[in-house]
Amino acid sequence: MKRILIISPHFPPSNLAAVHRSRLFAQHLPAFGWEPIILTVHEKYYEELLDWNLASLLPPGLKIEKTSAFPVTKPRLIGDIGLRAFFHLYRKARRLIIKEKIEFLYIPIPSFYTALLGRWLHATTGVRYGIDYIDPWVHRFPGSDRLFSRHWFSMKLAGFLEPIAIKKAAVITGVAEGYYKGVRERNPYLDKTCLFGAMPYGGEARDHTRVRELGIRPYLFERTPGKRILVYAGAMLPKAYMPLEAILEVIGSAPDRYDNLEIHFIGTGKTPNDPEAYNIKPLAEKYGLWEKIIFEHPARIPYLDVLAHLEASSGAFILGSTEPHYTPSKVYQAVLSDKPILAILHAGSTACEFIRSTRAGLVLAFDGEAGLHQIRMDFAAIFQQYVLFSAAFSPYQVDRSSFDQFSAKAVTHRLAELIDKPNP
Repeated sequence: MKRILIISPHFPPSNLAAVHRSRLFAQHLPAFGWEPIILTVHEKYYEELLDWNLASLLPPGLKIEKTSAFPVTKPRLIGDIGLRAFFHLYRKARRLIIKEKIEFLYIPIPSFYTALLGRWLHATTGVRYGIDYIDPWVHRFPGSDRLFSRHWFSMKLAGFLEPIAIKKAAVITGVAEGYYKGVRERNPYLDKTCLFGAMPYGGEARDHTRVRELGIRPYLFERTPGKRILVYAGAMLPKAYMPLEAILEVIGSAPDRYDNLEIHFIGTGKTPNDPEAYNIKPLAEKYGLWEKIIFEHPARIPYLDVLAHLEASSGAFILGSTEPHYTPSKVYQAVLSDKPILAILHAGSTACEFIRSTRAGLVLAFDGEAGLHQIRMDFAAIFQQYVLFSAAFSPYQVDRSSFDQFSAKAVTHRLAELIDKPNP
């Protein structure tokens, strides 16, 4: 069996969302002829709270190599673990590539700095490498247009480092095509030397089974007769606030129409571990909806706890961004939880067609910032449709054949096929 080294500085028991990318690939790669070895940073160097239940989802026998990192200083000058562990990861990876006869090196990003390891290790060992874009690297976001600001410097640094990292890449993948589209446009020579592939996170039914095996129960809300409880779980993207405010504006203009509705935002705070770091609360208060219709639990909770709350809810609330490349991985969790989905998404998001094709929910699609008025015009109507849809909803109506192509195993199969191919 061929061997693949995956460099993932965060890995279970880290509770960051990105660890699922490496975890699920590692689980299913052996079925397609690749034995994975994970290179990660020891959990004692993580800043976030640990989730040992998440570690219990790892496949038996998975080979995991851990390295050290520079600790976080006070004051906190460098937090990014890919930067703190950069040289530690390089040294360990080089030894593993030689010792284990690694045939492919795969690096999911962020941390963006670890992408540079691919180029360096290729130069010193000859190993083929690929970079997986969980998020875009060179990317404009709020604050990056302010000259000489921290975000401006980050964007400039990304523009300098990315071409170095990708120059010799054999494979570039992403959660959706939009995540690496800019890479191809800025570096057209890659079409002659590199293979590209879009592959979503994918869903894993076994995760939901594990919730029931462990007996995990919800604790952030209680089901009340007559209440419709929708759950949004996960971080808020900077460009998701405009569509959210448009929704709250509609609800706030006629709150009596939504008096049986509660929307719970879980893990949406400014920082992962602070239960008071509210992001949604100020907007909810602005429209008089706080703790009447809109609730926020800012601190991140363990992944399996999220699934337990989703399974205890009336439905899943999916909120996208004003950018088309954003494809929420939480869609697959929602489908597997057997809950009807209400989604507000950019029309260019691949999640729109997925939800419609599986018949798992309703979608209000809008065209970015220019289409925010569409939300204001149509949200009340789509919500009333959703009330009727969810009343008649049955998990058996979901088209599982449409979903199968988005399972974690199917997505991993696509990755294996890609790295098996010779380069152009």
